[in-house]
Amino acid sequence: MRCPYCSSDDTQVKDSRPAEDNTVIRRRRVCGDCGGRFTTFERVQLRDLNVIKKSGRRAPFDRDKLARSVQTALRKRPVEPERIERMITGIVRQLESSGDSDVASEAIGHLVVEGLRGLDDVAYVRFASVYRNFREAKDFEELLDELSGDEEAEAGAEKPADEEGDKN
Repeated sequence: MRCPYCSSDDTQVKDSRPAEDNTVIRRRRVCGDCGGRFTTFERVQLRDLNVIKKSGRRAPFDRDKLARSVQTALRKRPVEPERIERMITGIVRQLESSGDSDVASEAIGHLVVEGLRGLDDVAYVRFASVYRNFREAKDFEELLDELSGDEEAEAGAEKPADEEGDKN
């Protein structure tokens, strides 16, 4: 690993430990030339993914770009970093295990929208407004109606059944 301070290739691992639910290895390193200390993270990559943009252009998949867009939607929201990381890792695993190395940007956006829907309503609305290219306030109203309709359906499913059958 190259030192980020002096670009020397003479670095040593001083400490390794699992991180992020054992999906990442965190390594503490020290440079033999300048003495600089830094941390690296190592994660499994099942396949190289390419993103097919709306314009048809292909670009390599960038996990960090995905994480930044999720973080932007979740900005100033009370969501634990571990839950965010689990969501991002889950999305990447879904993409890698899909069997195709070319993934449409719309498919990635859809996975993010669904992940945020279960994580935080405000972040879901923020991301969906960009993903779905909202143009006017009525677009937000429709999304909020859809969101509150889902919540009402879930609340109805969680209510206990009538106790008429328990009259023993």
